[in-house]
Amino acid sequence: MTALCRLFAREGLRVAPFKAQNMALNAYVTEDGLEIARIQGVQAEAAGIPARVEMNPILLKPTGEQTAQVVLLGRPLGNFSARAYRAELHERAWAAITASLRRLCEAFDLVIIEGAGSPAEINLKDRDLVNMRVAEHADAPVLLVGDIDRGGVFAAFVGTLACLTAEEARRVAGFVINKFRGDRTLLEPGLRWLEARTGKPVFGVLPYLPDLAIDAEDSVALERRVRGAAPPTAGRSDRLDIAVLVYPRMANFPDVDPLEAEPDCRVRYVTRSEALGDPDLVVLPGSKNTAEDLAYLVETGLAEALRAWFGRGTGTLFGLCGGFQMLGLRIADSHGVEAVQGTVPGLGWLPVETELTPHMRTVRTAAVVHLPLPGWQELDGLRVDGYELHMGVTRRVGPCHTFLRPANAAEAGDGAGLLGVVSPDGRVWGTYVHDLFHNDRFRRRFLNGLRVQKGLPPVETGVSMFRRKEETFDRLADAVAEHLDLTGIRRLVGLAR
Repeated sequence: MTALCRLFAREGLRVAPFKAQNMALNAYVTEDGLEIARIQGVQAEAAGIPARVEMNPILLKPTGEQTAQVVLLGRPLGNFSARAYRAELHERAWAAITASLRRLCEAFDLVIIEGAGSPAEINLKDRDLVNMRVAEHADAPVLLVGDIDRGGVFAAFVGTLACLTAEEARRVAGFVINKFRGDRTLLEPGLRWLEARTGKPVFGVLPYLPDLAIDAEDSVALERRVRGAAPPTAGRSDRLDIAVLVYPRMANFPDVDPLEAEPDCRVRYVTRSEALGDPDLVVLPGSKNTAEDLAYLVETGLAEALRAWFGRGTGTLFGLCGGFQMLGLRIADSHGVEAVQGTVPGLGWLPVETELTPHMRTVRTAAVVHLPLPGWQELDGLRVDGYELHMGVTRRVGPCHTFLRPANAAEAGDGAGLLGVVSPDGRVWGTYVHDLFHNDRFRRRFLNGLRVQKGLPPVETGVSMFRRKEETFDRLADAVAEHLDLTGIRRLVGLAR
């Protein structure tokens, strides 16, 4: 999807992505303050257009094993079980989907529709909101894309067609194989068999492309990072050792992606207390259920390991959104926002308190850094851009520095609470501003502050996240242009060259 958005945009078309329903904890805030899945925002960036809520009218954000928060047209409706969602919201959701698709089709030359999971989930087809029903409504041809890296791709293609109705199967125009590694000639017999068996063409075999600098869509990418996590650093290193704590409802973890991109950083994803080690920086990322994830840190011993590490006085703590709330003295939930009313104690490193509120604050944010603390003066005066996405207001109840203030003075008094604070000794930071580390100058100067504390010289130049992302979009588009039958695809959708 991302590659096709960039590819057709480079050809001069006004192209937009569309995914009727997405399930993800990584979100994106549009310019008008509405919430969609992060990957649809990224696809809009690849197409060179501002993201719109119509590109993802329904976002499901898991809150439990069988429950999710339903975000409809950018605003949260509440938490629903899978059964209740299907029974109570189906028609309302479908109306939002069809209206959104119509508006996009009126505004753009080409709308690329993405499905979710498999179109052949027999037990869910009577309430389908995202796959073949959308294709039928749009009268759109369908390409089945299979991930050969996971194995079983030929059986998946044939099995999917077998599970579709005759009309749905006729709508399938062909296949695309993705993430292929190795010698293409060894795959040819399978391709010929598939085409002979189904009577449908293979439109291309896309290669596996490592190290793509694109924000992850969901927790699958996070699971891969956790499995590949390196052990704690032993002895002195010229690189910064950064530990990211992982909890069950971790959300918006692309916040830390820029740290992975910096060559002088080593980022580890930590799930066990014994794996914490002695990092230079510990990051507590966002959470969809802050109290539940805070309890997880305590139950697994990660909170105790964190206290032991912090007591040695060798590193810095940074909390993002839900992680910021955890670092405070307490979290009050009198409205039952996270299902259970009451107040829970925080980790106690920042003198702040949070009151969870039913209203979700979703806004693009511009702020200015105010930081006179020794060792951090290089950050003072920087402007940063990001977004807020949280249900809760955090207020100061003790001495700490407000290091982020709204760039627009009018926003400072709207009851939104704190944007970001740091402890008087400069060791504990917390903020509601997502994408803070995506600001190149802030990230580089913050990391240099850590380097100086470690006795290392500062690094003068860093990574440009914008340039890195743009290069990735073009790299994807170039691969698709080389390996996909674009002439056939243009013919499918009625585009002349």
